[in-house]
Amino acid sequence: MSDNQNLLAEQRRALILDEVRRRGGVRVNELTRKLNVSDMTVRRDLDALARQGLVEKVHGGAVPVSEPSAHEPGFEAKSGLELSAKEDIAKAAAEMAAPGSAIALAGGTTAFALAQQLLEVPDLTVVTNSVRVADVFYTAQRAAASGGTGSRAGAATVVLTGGVRTPSDTLVGPVADAAIRSLHFDVLFLGVHGISVEAGLSTPNLAEAETNRHFVRSARRVVVVADHTKWGTVGLSSFATLDEVDVLVTDAGIPAQTRAEFAELPPELVVAGEQPDDADI
Repeated sequence: MSDNQNLLAEQRRALILDEVRRRGGVRVNELTRKLNVSDMTVRRDLDALARQGLVEKVHGGAVPVSEPSAHEPGFEAKSGLELSAKEDIAKAAAEMAAPGSAIALAGGTTAFALAQQLLEVPDLTVVTNSVRVADVFYTAQRAAASGGTGSRAGAATVVLTGGVRTPSDTLVGPVADAAIRSLHFDVLFLGVHGISVEAGLSTPNLAEAETNRHFVRSARRVVVVADHTKWGTVGLSSFATLDEVDVLVTDAGIPAQTRAEFAELPPELVVAGEQPDDADI
């Protein structure tokens, strides 16, 4: 079989990685048929992905690299991943924040990207348990107050909850929970560690799971912002079912099979960064 020259090595490996993550494992002979390349080419691709720590080679194929369900990467470790996807998601989600509304914005790098888009929405009241998110608004307010460029001073009223700081720079625990229980939000924008049909929304941090439960209960509308790498991931603790979610905003990297699976579920699925004609593909 001659190698398919229409795909660059990077493109092939991205497709292989998507297959491994979506299906939980692939076989070499399946990939040769799917990609129309030689057995040797697939094995070289798997070797390259294994060297990068992205897959684990097994006899006849590859499986995802096992990550403990209680492992919680830090903010810096996650901030450089899927940047274009997070930007697309942030732009789409920001359109769901009405001027003058009260919103909650939980922690995470996608929520951080969303906060920067929300600077353009006037007169928001923002409640967050993310130190990073709060700093986005504080920095913009200081710049505007000193005559710099950016959003006008007072564009958002920001309430930062208290609590214990997690590796992702969010504040969780009883203090945060008590603050959130006393409030009511028009919209909650929520980033997640993992999302799946069976486990719903999950996180590796038990205290964060409890704080997120209070966020969900206090919101009239729940909007989850999650790039395609979060689909199928399951953390240690589930904190919400998909029935509790109104909108799922993801990026165009979501596999077609996953898209079809989630299209049958209650939440509205919004695929950001996708042209309207692409929706039916």
